[in-house]
Amino acid sequence: MNAFSMATAASAPAASSASASAENAVDQRAFRDVMGHLPTGVVAITGVEAETSQPAGMIVGTFQSLSLTPALVTFSVDRSSTSWPKIRTGGRFSASVLAEHQTDVCKALSRKAGDKFEGVEWVRSPEGSPQFLGASAWIDCEIEQELDGGDHVIVIGRVLRMDGGFANPLVFHKGKLGGYRAPVAA
Repeated sequence: MNAFSMATAASAPAASSASASAENAVDQRAFRDVMGHLPTGVVAITGVEAETSQPAGMIVGTFQSLSLTPALVTFSVDRSSTSWPKIRTGGRFSASVLAEHQTDVCKALSRKAGDKFEGVEWVRSPEGSPQFLGASAWIDCEIEQELDGGDHVIVIGRVLRMDGGFANPLVFHKGKLGGYRAPVAA
């Protein structure tokens, strides 16, 4: 077992038969379609695999701030991810908030096989994790905790360093990537 706190099924309250039947009533495709109406940022989560010292990375659309004091962030990752276990071994990660011109980075890190870092520009962050040049912002974190989130794991990270304001963010909305447009004054 790793050093991170993982909520287990034994500590979770038992589901009632009403909530279990409600879960079965939700069509997964319809749920994804409805949730697709919510625009999300596109964030590259990267780290270094402890055993091999090789970079590992993935894309998430669930990155957000959690707390100001202490400074915490959170994101969720599918339990079937092969990238998160590699990142987790290093105990730290960097979150690069991708800029609207970085669809190539998004596509590279979304690959299931091969070298995800081939053909994209990156550097090591002050904490040693890969960061992507030209990103809108970056946040270096230490893994604080992991929680159960159904078919996903909810990761909480303690912020160590950060910087931002470099470019407009890449946005995912209704299954498509695009840029952010500032609202026009009325």
